[in-house]
Amino acid sequence: MSDIKVPWESWVVVCDGAKALILQNAGDNQHMNLQVHETLLQPNEADRDIGAGKPGRSHQADGAGGSAVEETTWHDQAEDAFLKQVAIKLDELVHEKNARRIVLVAPPKALGKLRPNLSADAQAAITSELAKDLTNIPIDQIERHLAA
Repeated sequence: MSDIKVPWESWVVVCDGAKALILQNAGDNQHMNLQVHETLLQPNEADRDIGAGKPGRSHQADGAGGSAVEETTWHDQAEDAFLKQVAIKLDELVHEKNARRIVLVAPPKALGKLRPNLSADAQAAITSELAKDLTNIPIDQIERHLAA
């Protein structure tokens, strides 16, 4: 059972590494009414479509041997870049929309990548965090998870 309060006009940001929903509560603590203000999407291409081909190879200086170089996971890099954009959006909420109460909902991995990119003002405005992936469920179910 969560102890998350979402008063009137509180912001709720539900995100993962590829999608973010920016919501605002038009209701109150008892009767939440989340309204979508913005949806952010990361173009989601497979690694094979993003990468430049086969992994590279390195060779020892004496020419005796070589080994494969670990391939960059382009998907992870894209997720990191997307979560940095979400952090910027949270900062914009604080400065442009005067957000003082933000509930942040994201899977644990995304929360871990998001936190270091948050400004001090955005961190101060976050009143609650919920470590769950709720990005691909209907708004009424998100409300139920927060009210539980």
